[in-house]
Amino acid sequence: MSDNKPKRKRKYVLFVCTGNTCRSPMAEAILNSLIKKNKITWWKAKSRGVQAEVGGTISKNSFDALKEIGVDPGKFKPKQLTEKDLDSSFLVVFMTARQQAMFPGRTNTCAMSDISGCDVPDPYGLGLDAYRKTRDAIYDACEKLVDIIKKHDEENLDP
Repeated sequence: MSDNKPKRKRKYVLFVCTGNTCRSPMAEAILNSLIKKNKITWWKAKSRGVQAEVGGTISKNSFDALKEIGVDPGKFKPKQLTEKDLDSSFLVVFMTARQQAMFPGRTNTCAMSDISGCDVPDPYGLGLDAYRKTRDAIYDACEKLVDIIKKHDEENLDP
């Protein structure tokens, strides 16, 4: 007897910033932490940069700001945004509307301002306090994204 249940497909939320060392890795780590905390299955966050510092790592201040709230970014490595990343993601969240405008005509994108009412400015080169403010803005937006994910899953019981 075969199981005719269709297989569920993992859905990705892709966060995009400039270098993939500050904002988008924080968003990836925070949303994945909230997904786990809320016991949400089949969803995962990823991040990329439009000008990624490939070969680098998450910035020290981003790492420290995340650790302060108990979020572990793991062994993060920056990655360059590709068309495949855009195509394979359920939702692509750009840190600014200006970055989103670089990819016109896509129906699966939004800017952080669409979620939280304002862009998330780049803290690169600033002190830890700026990174904390960035982290907190991202955290608030990620909480809203969790609500969106839950609502989507309730409305789309099929895989």
